[in-house]
Amino acid sequence: MSPIFTISPERRASKLHFFYRQLFVTPPPVLPSQKDLTGKVAIVTGANSGLGLETARQLLGLGCKVILAVRDEKKGEMAREDLARSQKLASAGMIEVWKLDLSSYSSILAFVEQVKGLDRLDMAILNAGLWKVTESFSPTGYEETIQVNYLSNVLLTLLLLPIIRDKKVGNEAGHIVVVNSDVASWAKFEERTSKPLLPVFKQKMMKWNDAERYGTSKLLGQIFLSELAKRVPSSAVTISFANCGLCRGSSLSRQFTGIARHILDVIYGLIGRKCDVGARTFVHAVTTLGQETHGQYIEDAKVQPMAPLAYASHHNHVAKTLYEETVRELSFAGVQGIVDEFASH
Repeated sequence: MSPIFTISPERRASKLHFFYRQLFVTPPPVLPSQKDLTGKVAIVTGANSGLGLETARQLLGLGCKVILAVRDEKKGEMAREDLARSQKLASAGMIEVWKLDLSSYSSILAFVEQVKGLDRLDMAILNAGLWKVTESFSPTGYEETIQVNYLSNVLLTLLLLPIIRDKKVGNEAGHIVVVNSDVASWAKFEERTSKPLLPVFKQKMMKWNDAERYGTSKLLGQIFLSELAKRVPSSAVTISFANCGLCRGSSLSRQFTGIARHILDVIYGLIGRKCDVGARTFVHAVTTLGQETHGQYIEDAKVQPMAPLAYASHHNHVAKTLYEETVRELSFAGVQGIVDEFASH
């Protein structure tokens, strides 16, 4: 059943409403009295700093064991020590640090093999991503923002689906939450008319626009995940995508330097949330919000409209094209078989 929204996609996507949310809306924390995660296991990617670190901290506070999936294991160990100290954990086994580099398919596949060895897995918050200031391309040929934020996170989502389904304990559905962004609503996504669609992201932009490319990478995620959710029962694994808002202390803008860095610092100082506030929405997605979030966009701990383009008249065609091309692109990992298995039940 489609959710009933109290705001239109266009109004929610407006810059004015963005500033309103940043200044006047604060998602509440999830309290231990609301949700006890004792015995449960979560994966948090990009967990050595910023939003990922704060998400892990809040999950630990609810009793959950957390696997910090990080590109830099040394920084991951520093994060583990910080978390253990702040949570006063008696058992070091409540936090583990695992290697994961989303720029590498082989790293993703190796990580998933390691995940298969877990006795239990209840949820995954896929937070890792990047904002490229300059245009560059991954070894796969795709522009790096598209590769990491879209293709790699989709691959990890698909490969984690059967593991979470099979390794969760109890009747409650497992969860996968992929971190999304306000800027998905601001992307023009002019590539949507391209046939085929995905190969256009292997080409240089006529004029590099980092904000447009980042927003497009997040919009692609919204479109694909909402399509994937139609093929995966929410009772098996609930799939959603969540936005934390603009948060100061996030490492997303780490590549900016010079004047751009100073401007960003001013913006963050004026309207940015703290990372622990932004992380609350991710934690709500896997705790207080249920299967009604399946295939939906979550913002400020509520299901909200996706980007307006997701409701446009041509959307069904674009969504079908993107879904089919993405599954073909990732066929080396057997993802079609995974989806077919879920769809047959």
